[in-house]
Amino acid sequence: MPDAAGLTVGEVSTRLGVTVRALHHWDDIGLARPSLRTAAGYRLYTAGDVERLHRIVVYREIGVGLDRIREILADSTVDVPGALRAQRAQVAERIDRLQQLSAGLDRMVDAHERGLLLTAEQQVTILGPQWNPQWPVEARRRYGDTAQWQRYAEQSASRSPEEWQAVADTVADFERALGEAMDAGVTPGSPEANQLVDRHRDVFASYFPLTRQMQVCLGRMFEADPGFAAHYDGIRPGLAAWLRRIVDAAARVHGIDPDTATWQ
Repeated sequence: MPDAAGLTVGEVSTRLGVTVRALHHWDDIGLARPSLRTAAGYRLYTAGDVERLHRIVVYREIGVGLDRIREILADSTVDVPGALRAQRAQVAERIDRLQQLSAGLDRMVDAHERGLLLTAEQQVTILGPQWNPQWPVEARRRYGDTAQWQRYAEQSASRSPEEWQAVADTVADFERALGEAMDAGVTPGSPEANQLVDRHRDVFASYFPLTRQMQVCLGRMFEADPGFAAHYDGIRPGLAAWLRRIVDAAARVHGIDPDTATWQ
């Protein structure tokens, strides 16, 4: 407790663990004014002032606003337990929101690190027996530092297994259309083939926006990578190479040289 001469702002700040700036602010707004002043005009706090400040600090630490603190301290008829119960309810709501935020952040971290927030079993069930759960791992190794991977991870973090099933169904429909077009003799560069290339970009938007240059890079990877080539050739023999050819032909229509296309 302060002696008869009172405590300075710095001393009160140290004792109560609040900043000098906060003490000045509470004085300026009339919430906690020191009872004494030195001859030079410096603030001095009495024992009663420190007790009031202590109550303010306690209320602030539990989240009570300054205006409500003023009401509690000024009106002896205020239902303090009731006010504290209301504050407790608000704190509980805030804790619940923070827990939800924490869970969302955990999902986002996992999505950036893993790509798919599905177990290996779920991946095979939803995406088909030909799906390799190592593909997302490989994709992160190749593209983890790109903006496209970040967009993919953000979408992945918010998707449920049911939503992934809808994505898988859309991809499967497109791949059936690819196989049927190849069987029908659709030639690269034809309107039908170019429509399929545009549809591929639309389907791929489920993961991230795909530019035509990026699509060329993907088409070549689908043909060159043994895993992807086996997937497409499992739909129709030679489909991986045919997909790459229709993508290249469509890129040329838009002034892109497939041989110099880059991931951009």
